[in-house]
Amino acid sequence: MARAENKAEAGSTAQLLAALAKAFREQQELTQEELGKRIGYTGSAISAMETGAQPASDTMLAKLEEAIGGGLGIFEKARRFVLLDKYPAQFKNFALVEQEAVTLSSYQTFVVDGLFQTPEYARALIGGGFPKLPEEKVEELVEARVARRALFDRSEPTAMIELILEESALRRPFGSWDVLRDQLRSLAADAERDNVSVQVLPLERGVRGGHAGAAGSMVLVKTKEHHDVVYLEIEEESLLVSEPAKVARLTHRYAKIRTQALSPDDSLSLIRKLAGEERT
Repeated sequence: MARAENKAEAGSTAQLLAALAKAFREQQELTQEELGKRIGYTGSAISAMETGAQPASDTMLAKLEEAIGGGLGIFEKARRFVLLDKYPAQFKNFALVEQEAVTLSSYQTFVVDGLFQTPEYARALIGGGFPKLPEEKVEELVEARVARRALFDRSEPTAMIELILEESALRRPFGSWDVLRDQLRSLAADAERDNVSVQVLPLERGVRGGHAGAAGSMVLVKTKEHHDVVYLEIEEESLLVSEPAKVARLTHRYAKIRTQALSPDDSLSLIRKLAGEERT
């Protein structure tokens, strides 16, 4: 059921698209029920979209483009910006940077990087947080997170993506052990992409005389304009670092973390082993 508070939370892009969808529908003399039937939704779903009670999903936008877009491409072009509206406030500034990344290097300590998450893992992670989010909001955030995976397949230019992940994150289940195993299998498949590298920082790293990642997670990005930025996030607060001296310091730390991690081949072997572990 669409929630009343969604109307107040709907982003400006979603509100504009709702008005355009209603205008195009009325121009073509379609009722909400008729449009819904044409694109596989109920009339109530169309009404909720037009009032902002339930903003259009990515799938609905694609179908609206086909049904009433008139070849203008408005709904198709808007899909990217609607997804941006759905991201948490602390992530929005980084979302566009990530989409335009030429290289992306991520070090994560607690969970699998959101860019690599399966829908089930993301749903368990987002839905299990505190305070609890409404089911509709959870699904909205899951959709937006999974949509980020388009970066893997972007071809102009191809993004080079690197992930260094603490071994503990590979052993930490969310939702169920099956969800974790499926996530590990997906991670292993991503690691075999030509433009992706995945490395694991072993649990015992700290007893070998140093642990360069002790200060926490980070994501380093080189943009298509060849600018270097670093994204930091903790407790729903975020920081986008662009000052050259600070970026250099964090880049050097990341490089050290990389040298302390297992090789990509050994990391992939460990991920596959963990994906096949038997749990009681």
